[in-house]
Amino acid sequence: MTDHDHDHMRKALSLALKGKGFTSPNPCVGAVVVKNNLVVGRGWHRAAGMAHAEVEAIEDAQRNSPVTTEGATLYVTLEPCNHFGKTPPCTHKIISAGITRVVVGCKDPNPYVSGGGIHYLREKGIQVETGVLEREAQTLIEDFIWYTQNNKTPFVILKCASTLDGRIATASGDSQWITNEKSRAHGHRLRHEVDAILIGSGTLFADNPSLTCRIQNTQTKDPVRIVLDSNLRIDENAQVITQQSTADTILVAGPSAPLEKRRGLEQKEGVRVLELGLKKGSLDLGQLMIKLGSMNIQSLLIEGGGKVAASALKEGIVNKVLFFLAPKLYGGSDGKPVFDGKGPDRIKDVFELKETSVQMFDNDVLITGYLKGPHLAQ
Repeated sequence: MTDHDHDHMRKALSLALKGKGFTSPNPCVGAVVVKNNLVVGRGWHRAAGMAHAEVEAIEDAQRNSPVTTEGATLYVTLEPCNHFGKTPPCTHKIISAGITRVVVGCKDPNPYVSGGGIHYLREKGIQVETGVLEREAQTLIEDFIWYTQNNKTPFVILKCASTLDGRIATASGDSQWITNEKSRAHGHRLRHEVDAILIGSGTLFADNPSLTCRIQNTQTKDPVRIVLDSNLRIDENAQVITQQSTADTILVAGPSAPLEKRRGLEQKEGVRVLELGLKKGSLDLGQLMIKLGSMNIQSLLIEGGGKVAASALKEGIVNKVLFFLAPKLYGGSDGKPVFDGKGPDRIKDVFELKETSVQMFDNDVLITGYLKGPHLAQ
């Protein structure tokens, strides 16, 4: 492998990002066709049921001349498929195009598929290189990998934002805005990329949020909205119910939620009430993950308040943490904390993030890290 291989794989990864948020339940994938070290074709998977990235890149290269791909190299972020689904196998397309070398970012995470496409191409005499920018390729589809390898439960991202002294709101509940515009725009990008977003009833009543994705001059999709509301105290005019959106709203209620209120809410367009059992007096988040996974929800963003954030950590459902720190000081102990409730008695028992990284959004700091993930030893 050469520096050129890494350069071209980076182009493929960049293309794959264009599909992020649109391809679920499929992973996002990018591909480029290279001949004489020049990129002659580009493609990415745009949406489930549409052409795969390899097909798009090959057909892009062949638009001017069918022989453009003969003897070329294909760079693809994920192992080409070798089975019939909604689309034919990409391996067949690669072979018929006359491509002689394929460079793969990462193998297919599905244990029933992994390596099959690579093996088939090699059997047909095509040179295949694997593991080029593998970590970057895996990070791109970490939700898909986790879902595939962990009993179809969603990859959970916990997003927090606080002052430097750990407050998410004043004692009166005022929280707009702790972070700056760039940080909030990044938060909306995250909403676009995930399948669903979750809050608790505390955030619902305090902010009456819409939980939609709003990025100026950019095509986006809204995530499924999930609200933890054990007693169904939600106002029927709340924005998560009344707004115009292509995504549904799921209200998670406990066994004692009023039946009449439930029936009334279920008459609302795009609203579903999901009954969930209790664990130590609160909605069972572990059981919720199983139910959401059965709905093909592969990725979940938690934007709840202190109680929901603390519960998610304690229940062990969080994979990744995104923590925004604004250069502000609340300066008191009466504000709303990031995590509400009792923590561990000893420092050795606190939650420690791994593989952390830091990013700046003007003066705001974003710290990203993992509690558990497909690439971490469990």
